[in-house]
Amino acid sequence: MPGPDLRRAAEGARPRCARLAAWANAVLLGAVSPDTAGERITGDDPPHRVDGLPGGADQSLPVALARLRGAGVRGLRLVLPAPGDPVGLPGPGPFTSAALLAGGGVIVEGRTGPIGLVPEESAGAVRWHAWSLPPDEPRPDNPGLAEADQALARALREATDLLTARDLARADPEADSALAALRDGRLDGDGLPPGYPDRAQGVLVRARRLAAVVRLAAGSDGGAVTAAEAALRREALLGLERAARHAEVAAHNAVLERPADGLTRPVE
Repeated sequence: MPGPDLRRAAEGARPRCARLAAWANAVLLGAVSPDTAGERITGDDPPHRVDGLPGGADQSLPVALARLRGAGVRGLRLVLPAPGDPVGLPGPGPFTSAALLAGGGVIVEGRTGPIGLVPEESAGAVRWHAWSLPPDEPRPDNPGLAEADQALARALREATDLLTARDLARADPEADSALAALRDGRLDGDGLPPGYPDRAQGVLVRARRLAAVVRLAAGSDGGAVTAAEAALRREALLGLERAARHAEVAAHNAVLERPADGLTRPVE
């Protein structure tokens, strides 16, 4: 599992990257306005500003989103890399380093070449820093929605053992209440915006529930007795975390798999 410093960074960067990718794609689909998307991306954050995109520095989110739509951007691709799993990232470079450190990033698929974005909170604002990426450099592909859904189903079956009383009772005395919240859907978070397929919504919910199980089970070595058993358990949790993370990425990127003639009319 990632170390404490990386986990703390990812707690802020990952949900911000996910919200930006989802709601910016909804703007490009014409399902919501830039102003609405800007509000949903920002949420309870301080103001978001975007540096380094074409059209000028220090742009507000609505202005940046409107300009991306006007520039004919195809979509925004979410990446959630982790140590040892740089899935979706290009080769070595400043964007790759920043995304790995933060645990998340967004790739803007533009006509003139891709641009990488990573958020950083400083001086009372969240700033999205942009880097131009080589247009023809190959990068590891994120799994498609169908592939990620199948892997997630397998991972959920494997996670069943981690939900047993023997395992979780030793992990946390509040495990029962946490599991109740999980079953009731209180840990599912916000859904995807309009324009996304229903299957992506379902995959995202299941991915978040599996991630919650992993976080709960990672609190201790559970029912493991020996160091070898504890190591095997941690390795199993790492595989489950990876499946959940890949599925979350696939859900957010699902609209990039849709044909262009499936787009809705822009919202003015």
